[in-house]
Amino acid sequence: MIDFEGLFRGIYKNKTVLVTGHTGFKGSWLVFWLLQMNAKVIGYSKDIPSNPSHFELLQQNRFLGNLIDIRGDIRDSKKLEEVFMEYKPDIVFHLAAQPLVRYSYENPIETYETNVIGTLKVFEACRKVGVKAIVNVTSDKCYENREWAWGYRENDRMGGYDPYSSSKGCAELLTNSYRNSYFNLNEYGKTHNTLLASCRAGNVIGGGDWAKDRLITDIMVAVSKNEKVKIRKPKATRPWQHVLEPLSGYLMIGQKLLEGKKEFAEGWNFGPSDEGVIIVEEVVKHIKRYWEKIDYELNTNENHPHEASLLKLDCSKAHSLLKWKSVWDSKMTFKKTVNWYKNFYENKEILTLQDLEYYIIEAKCKKIEWAEQ
Repeated sequence: MIDFEGLFRGIYKNKTVLVTGHTGFKGSWLVFWLLQMNAKVIGYSKDIPSNPSHFELLQQNRFLGNLIDIRGDIRDSKKLEEVFMEYKPDIVFHLAAQPLVRYSYENPIETYETNVIGTLKVFEACRKVGVKAIVNVTSDKCYENREWAWGYRENDRMGGYDPYSSSKGCAELLTNSYRNSYFNLNEYGKTHNTLLASCRAGNVIGGGDWAKDRLITDIMVAVSKNEKVKIRKPKATRPWQHVLEPLSGYLMIGQKLLEGKKEFAEGWNFGPSDEGVIIVEEVVKHIKRYWEKIDYELNTNENHPHEASLLKLDCSKAHSLLKWKSVWDSKMTFKKTVNWYKNFYENKEILTLQDLEYYIIEAKCKKIEWAEQ
């Protein structure tokens, strides 16, 4: 029997936690985990972003019974501030975003309004109610990508070629500005009591992601329909990690901020080791081992909007200062991801709880700090 409440030194038990973007892929996994730890969770999202939806499946299976589920746009200052004033969260995990590169080319205004101005309005709501801790989740694409072979460090230059990546770079600049202007670390405990950190993660996969234009999702949907999937940019290199990996990092940062450790109010990378940085074509070969029905063809058409071909993170800072590290290697990541979808499509079962429990058991075996009681 897993003692969920004891994880992260028991910091989340009975804490009021507000998660923006809670109906999305990462957001739904995060609120599920927080509820298992007996946090008081408020979710704030514009809509259900996909059909099927991991969030709705969790609801249907009664895994989100104590969640306060609120529909609202982070660009709506009035609604956002009303929610913050009513619930007065101890900590905010800000995940709400327009998350897709290809969509950002077609809808740049919505992308910048959501990812930059929406983030600004979340920070303002936090400031007005005096939230203790803010974890702003951006993306590995926030860095100015020069396609070099080594990983980006937290102090590397922000940038972004496409509107999505650029908007995440802007969100990071905004975060730094608020940390200097309103949540200044030298003034912590004097003029304010808020700590603000930002988190950047690489390609995240796992069961329940049905967003458009994502490799694993496209493959799983195609196999469910007995169709062959076309793989674009087969030579692109990405860092692949299970969704639970960065979430454990976000929760660790949240723990440190709630404990008042201001040295953690910075930017943090969460990504796999070099072993998990794999080209797209090899990823497809890996996952086919776990579901023989998968069929694909490589699309060599170069007429696609620009996306980075090589991108990885240097996570040395998280490893050394936070004592964070990955629990699953790429083989287990692909296996767990494919098995989740396979069970959903063939048996109408969702393995979210089983995956989380197994992940925690493995983390305990590896004596990872957040899992130790």
